Amino acid sequence: MNQIDSIGYDAVHQSNFRYDIPEGFHNYIIVVTTTPALFYIDGEVAEYPAYSAILYPPGRKIWYGASEETYGNHWMQFSCEESFVTHFPLQGIPFTISDPEYIRRLFQLLTWEQSPDLIAQLIRVLFNKLHDELSTGQVSAHDHELLALRRQISTNPGDDWNVARMAEELHMSSGYLQSLYKQQFDISCMEDVIAFRIQKAKDYLTYTTLSISEIAELCGYRNTEHFCRQFRANAGFSPGTYRKKPDRIS
Repeated sequence: MNQIDSIGYDAVHQSNFRYDIPEGFHNYIIVVTTTPALFYIDGEVAEYPAYSAILYPPGRKIWYGASEETYGNHWMQFSCEESFVTHFPLQGIPFTISDPEYIRRLFQLLTWEQSPDLIAQLIRVLFNKLHDELSTGQVSAHDHELLALRRQISTNPGDDWNVARMAEELHMSSGYLQSLYKQQFDISCMEDVIAFRIQKAKDYLTYTTLSISEIAELCGYRNTEHFCRQFRANAGFSPGTYRKKPDRIS
């Protein structure tokens, strides 16, 4: 049995919008955001990017809301006993979608449709699409952005990199960026920055006669002692010792 109790698409709310149902509903609710949004997951409130989807099963706490000046979403509260819903592989956790316009059109059709048979077919199509999104990997929509960011870091490691700046460039929260970056490259954002800085410092030490303090500044360090400590921790030698080693590998 497929029954829609309430549904909407292209909903827009103000910055104070919060949807809080501590005990959840007796049926399912699917939400797809069109703006960045806050979700309460595993005891914490975290920001997720626009075009995040979440399926709340019956009885699951529901809490989401605006993280910016406006909040937008498509949503549907419905009953369904089909396995593609009851056994959906990710419930109560947001995941990104890569084809938001297709999802929007499905919500639009579901809002307009009156035929129970066609509604059942559209719900099946919607969840097949969402299942495909999960199968292709949750970070696929951000792959190119993360790769572009990493190229920027590798090209200019001496810039004033920090997590907040990176997150702002990709229009996502700091926590979400760090999670995606670690999943994509198996290293944290700032560990990667340090690795690229140390590699750049090795190149300077190998191919120039610049002083240690000059190299530290070019590699993004305001404090030469901090640079020397970090270089030793990563390279196993002080910058001066590394420069003198005949068998150094840059």
